[in-house]
Amino acid sequence: MSFKKLEDDELAPFLEKARMGDPAAFEPIVRRYEKPLRAWVAGHAPPGVDVDEISQRAFIAAYTRLSDFIAGSNFAAWLFTIARFQLKTEITRMRRLADYHNRFAPDLLQQSLDMDTYRSCDLWEQRLAYLQDCIQQLGAASTQFLTWRYHDQISIEEMASASGRSPGAVKKQLWALRQKLHRCIELRFAQEESES
Repeated sequence: MSFKKLEDDELAPFLEKARMGDPAAFEPIVRRYEKPLRAWVAGHAPPGVDVDEISQRAFIAAYTRLSDFIAGSNFAAWLFTIARFQLKTEITRMRRLADYHNRFAPDLLQQSLDMDTYRSCDLWEQRLAYLQDCIQQLGAASTQFLTWRYHDQISIEEMASASGRSPGAVKKQLWALRQKLHRCIELRFAQEESES
């Protein structure tokens, strides 16, 4: 079958076959009106409306209601009227959704933030407890470096001078300690998850 552009009067046999239950006969009709219908929907749709979705719904609705179409009347007008109702339905749905979000979003957002804050506090308390346990597993020299840097807030240069190392070596030592503590904490969380 050739799918050249069909004129409206050439569609009658395809409409009749589609009405009799031949879905393949509706394909040339879709091809004929697909671009004009999409253009019409795009021109009338507000931002956020899926033009392809509305066009597809219009074709599906037209196909399922072919028995309502009066032979000899203007099919394009009938199809575009269906598309107009599909578009109106979608706009109404979007307004209801926006209204719902406007009314309930602040409460839902606050509930979510409250839950996240609660979980976050619990998570940080657990993380801190694991950190303390992991620090206790370190040797005295490593613990001294952490105390100097994070409790006493001694500079890298002062730490290097006190330990007899270069500033680069002290930085490397601190980086390695942070990595070791991070792995230790993550391992504790993983163990806790596997036990529960």
